[in-house]
Amino acid sequence: MIAKVNEESRSEAHLNSLNREERLIWLMNAYGNDVIKLAYTYLKQKHLAEDVAQDVFIKCYEKLNAFRNESTYKTWLIRITVNRCNDVLKSWSFKNLYFTNFFTPKQDNISEQTLREDENEFISIQVLKLPLKLREVIILFYYQEFSIEEISEMLKINKNTVKTRLHRGRQKLREGYEKGWKINER
Repeated sequence: MIAKVNEESRSEAHLNSLNREERLIWLMNAYGNDVIKLAYTYLKQKHLAEDVAQDVFIKCYEKLNAFRNESTYKTWLIRITVNRCNDVLKSWSFKNLYFTNFFTPKQDNISEQTLREDENEFISIQVLKLPLKLREVIILFYYQEFSIEEISEMLKINKNTVKTRLHRGRQKLREGYEKGWKINER
């Protein structure tokens, strides 16, 4: 973890020497997938997550010269993403329009890798079923690998609140996982 922080610090020091367009391109390449994944966990729709990612990087470009280096660029982008997702969730169109997702059929060829992928998919579905407050801390902690302190700062909530939400999220995931296996064993 320390090596990762040092690497990010070196990368971000180099980043400050680039012009605005080069910095934006670097940020999009480095954190674009993280932004889309995080937006998807909030919105549960791929096209909306991609739209949010575009909005995030537009806002990033507009405010890039005002960035004060009080946090890492990644933390800053995640905060913008969370705020933008919350705006979308509150919007009239999100609450009143229904979008359908089309899934491709699964292959019949069962292998160990397919079973592992099914288990990962099941866990991902369970994470997406969590209430937003629990889901966001689970995603930021386990998938984005932020510390409790960083999550607290990003979401502007108490550290103990983050710990409580992580605990409750883990409990709900465990319950869903055990329930899922019982259903599948029949």
